[in-house]
Amino acid sequence: MTNQNGNQNGNQNENRNGNAGTTRDERFAHGLDVLRAVDGEAGQRVIDSLADIHPEMAHQIVAWGFGEIYARPGLAPRDRQLVTIGMLTALGGCEPQLEVHLNAALNVGLTPAQITEALLHAAGYCGFPKALNATFVAKKVFEERGLLAGPATSA
Repeated sequence: MTNQNGNQNGNQNENRNGNAGTTRDERFAHGLDVLRAVDGEAGQRVIDSLADIHPEMAHQIVAWGFGEIYARPGLAPRDRQLVTIGMLTALGGCEPQLEVHLNAALNVGLTPAQITEALLHAAGYCGFPKALNATFVAKKVFEERGLLAGPATSA
């Protein structure tokens, strides 16, 4: 028999990925560990900012977004951040989220040079306006972290 959550045999603690026996609180706790490892304080600020308007959104970002998606073994954290930066750049209008993920990219080992190279690469697919907007967000993040290099010369 299938219950209201789409689970077989009435096991309400089993989610779609087969995590039998994990509770909602346990999935949230696992996701919070992943969020803190990847995003650090910036991620926690996003979650905290949702507490008074949409706590369920915060829960889903943590439990599903980080506990289920970011925790998957198929991509290394740095690769996930490259994909995320590319997607947010291409979408445009996601600068607050891009700022969080640029910080996360640095947290998981990407360098400013790798990030700016990815943004240049994105320009060919989503256009210079979106890539420039993302580059200016990266500049802000790099400045805040003391990572902004001096003026570059073109090749």
